[in-house]
Amino acid sequence: MKILITGGAGFVGSSIAIFLKQKYPSYHIVCLDNLKRRGSELNLKDLKDLNVNFIHGDIRNREDFEEVGSIDVLIEASAEPSVQAGTTGCPRGIINNNLLGSFNCFDFATKNEALVIFLSTSRVYPIELIESANFHENADSYSFSNDQSLEGISQFGISEDLSTTGSRTFYGTTKLSSELFLEEYHRFYDLKTISTRFGIIAGPRQMGKIDQGVATLWMARHFFGGELSYIGYDGLGKQFRDVLHIDDLLELVNQQIHHSSKFIGKTYNVGGGIKNSLTLKQMTILCQEITGRSINIQSIAQTKNTDLKGYVSDIRKIKEETGWEPKRNIKDTFIDIFNWIRDNEVFLKPILQ
Repeated sequence: MKILITGGAGFVGSSIAIFLKQKYPSYHIVCLDNLKRRGSELNLKDLKDLNVNFIHGDIRNREDFEEVGSIDVLIEASAEPSVQAGTTGCPRGIINNNLLGSFNCFDFATKNEALVIFLSTSRVYPIELIESANFHENADSYSFSNDQSLEGISQFGISEDLSTTGSRTFYGTTKLSSELFLEEYHRFYDLKTISTRFGIIAGPRQMGKIDQGVATLWMARHFFGGELSYIGYDGLGKQFRDVLHIDDLLELVNQQIHHSSKFIGKTYNVGGGIKNSLTLKQMTILCQEITGRSINIQSIAQTKNTDLKGYVSDIRKIKEETGWEPKRNIKDTFIDIFNWIRDNEVFLKPILQ
């Protein structure tokens, strides 16, 4: 089997490539990446050591696909992942990368009659709808109330039934648009397609920064020393998210490749779920416990127009229909990040400090 992974030197892409090559040594794995994300170049040695073919290319350039040759599976893991991208200045960059780039991927897969696994995002759901949910508040956290009036929101989080009508950031809009185009490819070209809406993914290899990769960012600042801020919602750190360990994503992708009939033509919300959710304050406490260090955390009361009080992926549908569910707990995820930073401190300090 020959598998092309776009964004293949990034956190998710390189993790998928390494996992598949180790599990299926006879598979021909090709990673295409423009190496724009700082730190992605550090993954190239691991790819080379496993005989994974790396192509320095850009999904926005159709000619860069010519070097790949024929494929059986395309995993679209490339993206500009920042929710802030395009919100100030011109959004042309994120549109070209996340929408037009994905179109080139889908077109290439169609020519090869390849299975497409598209990594989408929970950010396809409108900000105002989620913010209008009923929240419970206590001294340290927010959480979804048991009493909700909107279809698609419950105490278990956000399900696939929530409407996608409304504003969601340019990032979310490009990913939703790609999902819609993928549906058309499936309908009119019989392309085998799978879409998965991921929330926060975390684990080793993620080069976390302010606007993307919060789990690594939080751990790195505690490890190396530095400052962080609770931003928005009065600067109290009560906002919450669920976190999915990268290993649980890898097991899902493995199922999607080898048992694709359960997933083709469907879209699922995937994340750590309510059992693997935490607030920023709880994340701080966890990082302090694991590293043994405390850092200064400032409070910024003003809420950004892209912020969410809370998001948790309601994963009941995918569990019921496919049997997949996360196996790693939230503490294990942060311990794995800590161990990765500690073991690669020399290389990671200039990037993560």
